[in-house]
Amino acid sequence: MTTVDGSPQAEAAPGNRSRDGGLERLVVIRKLLRQAFKPLGVLGKPLKRWLPKTLFGRALLIIMTPLVLMQAISTFVFYDRHWDTMTRRLAFSMAGDIALIIEEMGTNPTEAAFAQVRGRARRHLDMQIAFRPGDRLDGAETWIPRDRVEGRAADALNERVRRPFTIDTRSIHRRIQIDLQTQIGVLEVVVHQKRLYSSTTYIFLMWMVGSSMVLFAIAIIFMRNQIRPIRRLAHASRRFGLGREVGDFKPEGASEVRQAAEAFRQMRDRIQRQISQRTEMLAGVSHDLRTPITRMKLQLAMLGDTDDIEELRADVVEMERMVEAYLAFARGEGTERPVDTDLIALAEDLAAAERRGGHPITLDLAGPDELRSEVRPHALKRALSNLLTNARRHGSEVSLTLTADRDGVDFIVDDDGPGIPEDQREQVFKPFFRLDPSRNAATGGTGLGLTIARDIARSHGGDISLGSSPGGGLRAHIRLPF
Repeated sequence: MTTVDGSPQAEAAPGNRSRDGGLERLVVIRKLLRQAFKPLGVLGKPLKRWLPKTLFGRALLIIMTPLVLMQAISTFVFYDRHWDTMTRRLAFSMAGDIALIIEEMGTNPTEAAFAQVRGRARRHLDMQIAFRPGDRLDGAETWIPRDRVEGRAADALNERVRRPFTIDTRSIHRRIQIDLQTQIGVLEVVVHQKRLYSSTTYIFLMWMVGSSMVLFAIAIIFMRNQIRPIRRLAHASRRFGLGREVGDFKPEGASEVRQAAEAFRQMRDRIQRQISQRTEMLAGVSHDLRTPITRMKLQLAMLGDTDDIEELRADVVEMERMVEAYLAFARGEGTERPVDTDLIALAEDLAAAERRGGHPITLDLAGPDELRSEVRPHALKRALSNLLTNARRHGSEVSLTLTADRDGVDFIVDDDGPGIPEDQREQVFKPFFRLDPSRNAATGGTGLGLTIARDIARSHGGDISLGSSPGGGLRAHIRLPF
């Protein structure tokens, strides 16, 4: 194949053309499906607000929706087919009995003949009849059926009796009165409503509602038993995330839930084993590091007092302090167990310790009179002490505020110092990061105070955030969930 200018042009392979055509058709079908289901997506957004949020509610909705649809379809079929058919048969049976009575009466019945017909109608047909000779039936031309039952009865009377009539289903309790115009008067027929109304309607409704309630109760009980292991797993995961004891947690429920619970238990055991191994290793490292430092301090004490010796002593003290800070950061207070603690008393103890050290502090207890939660008290005190130490190092006025709501407790430390630039408030939580580039301990410590405080807060399931204090300094906010 050649082009217009005579140059050869490669012809597309048949397989490539078929693939390209198939892809084009798929793209067109996809666009058509998107356009077709687009209204459903618009309707789905408001429906999501009304759908249950819990797994229990959604599972019940999945179970009950087919049941309700099945009951609705069954009810429609019953009323449209069975009930209508039964009503028509009953109406034609009653109309046939009325036609028989009119035929037995004849064209001009005597009093004795009518009495015999009335007796046979009461005994055999369960009908009460009365005859008003010479009377005329008013309203037969304008009478209109008020419901489906009266409509079926009217159709049957028009077909079997073929005389003017009126039907009254409401004047007499549980009775139906039918007035028919004859050649010599008006025949009044009173029958029980069961001649037109089928009792199977109410039986069907009772069975439908009753069975639905029983199935609904069984579904609730079954789903509660299935959801309970998931709730226990979620509760155990939350307690473990908050750094609290999980206790004897056993996998229960369906096989998938058991697998998830067993995976959680194995994860918990591995984490606890790693923490234990790290704590034991750090204990040995701490002992190994303290031993040579102690020997150095003893040797320096035996050398006498000179300027060089004093500088070496200061270096050893600084080395010891740094080693303690590094080990505290690496250890992370992991060996302490959570206990039920009075947080108000804990805040008061911290404020009292600051005042004993000669550091003024303002304590504001804005929460309830009693506030208790499961925490590691020594670790939490260490985190708050680090924040208070940073606050008094950079400011002259320090305050500690304790507030609480139904979801958690807040510790807020404010100062009137220079604060921290907003773009560096996350960096200061990094280990060994200091705003002061010099490593002078008098101006900034080792750079681990905020890191240790955040590590402790997160081990309780909470966190620390930094912001601006109303006094112009820094605000450190610890949020711990209950």
